[in-house]
Amino acid sequence: MSNFDALVPALARALEKRGYSELTPVQKAVVAPELGEADALVSAQTGSGKTVAFGLALAPTLLEGAERFGHAAAPLALAVAPTRELALQVTRELEWLYELTGATVASCVGGMDMRSERRVLERGAHIVVGTPGRLRDHITRRSLDMSALKAVVLDEADEMLDLGFREDLEFILDAAPAERRTLMFSATVPRSIATLAQGYQRDAVRISAAGEEKQHLDIEYRALSVAQPDRENAIINVLRYYEAKNALVFCNTRAAVNHLTARFNNRNFSVVALSGELSQNERSHALQAMRDGRAKVCIATDVAARGIDLPNLELVIHADLPTNPETLLHRSGRTGRAGRKGVSALIVPNSARKRTERLLQNAGLKATWASPPSADDVMRRDDERILADPVFDEPVRDDERGFIDALLARHGADLALRDAAGAAQHR
Repeated sequence: MSNFDALVPALARALEKRGYSELTPVQKAVVAPELGEADALVSAQTGSGKTVAFGLALAPTLLEGAERFGHAAAPLALAVAPTRELALQVTRELEWLYELTGATVASCVGGMDMRSERRVLERGAHIVVGTPGRLRDHITRRSLDMSALKAVVLDEADEMLDLGFREDLEFILDAAPAERRTLMFSATVPRSIATLAQGYQRDAVRISAAGEEKQHLDIEYRALSVAQPDRENAIINVLRYYEAKNALVFCNTRAAVNHLTARFNNRNFSVVALSGELSQNERSHALQAMRDGRAKVCIATDVAARGIDLPNLELVIHADLPTNPETLLHRSGRTGRAGRKGVSALIVPNSARKRTERLLQNAGLKATWASPPSADDVMRRDDERILADPVFDEPVRDDERGFIDALLARHGADLALRDAAGAAQHR
């Protein structure tokens, strides 16, 4: 347990139980002794382990030396996230991390029954995770007691400001006790975030998680040059070539999402769409279809995809080019997470080559330039996958041998070669 000696013991055991052997750079940074009980403004990319990071950072503040929590009279910590999906993901992470402390973690998010959330809060929760608008509603209706809060966390603060939640965030922070810790996590720190931090944090420690770039070392960037009329076929060939467990295809507009979804459905891809016109229930069903394997491809706009987490995401395709380096990094960072490898493929019309080169340069990324996979490339990969199937390494059972002998007698390699040669002579 030497890697986790500085942590609250119950959380260290939870990490070991979960299979952790070491902390990520951002996790190490927020539990460093020199941070102590200070406020912090942390820049960390999606997928860098920041949910566990702030869970670890909060534990000494919330437990105050105790091994387990007592009855939750009122919440001790509040975590605010930009979207329902991210808030529920944070809730799940904190539940396993704090399992051995006896903590109750409650979620308050838009699209869910407010009365049910109110009953959960009345029963008592140590940590509350929610979206800005719903948390403000609960505070206004006095169903969320803020009086005992020791800490507030803003997760993906830059996205919350981009989505127009500044007023809600300021309302929430103003309602919290003045004597509290405030931790802000943000992929980028534009002026708007710096201003918010100055207004609501005290002598905050600025942490830029070293090793953020390592996340992107686990991502293979490919820039695929295409003629504009071949763009859709290129996307389809990329999907077929990689055959990823989960793939995310980004478009810049809702209309483009709908168009590609229709095209992919016609080609018999198991696909779901995420765009602004979907209800919360439809979004949940689409994401669940991806998680349980009923769908393998999700087509989405940047706004609609905010906050979603697909654990088996192996491939990101930029059907439309990102408009800036931050969007490129954020889209791509949804793969190559937690030590797993991923591919980020940019579909680049020939006329956009120079613009894409500048985009990659400004993002600090190097991509391999190539043509999209051809039909022959896809078929070769299919053959490789068939030959790599573990079933071919299994020993032949006695009850299978008779059928295999008959199969070889009728369709053996020698016969296949003879047939192929005969076909070639008649061409």
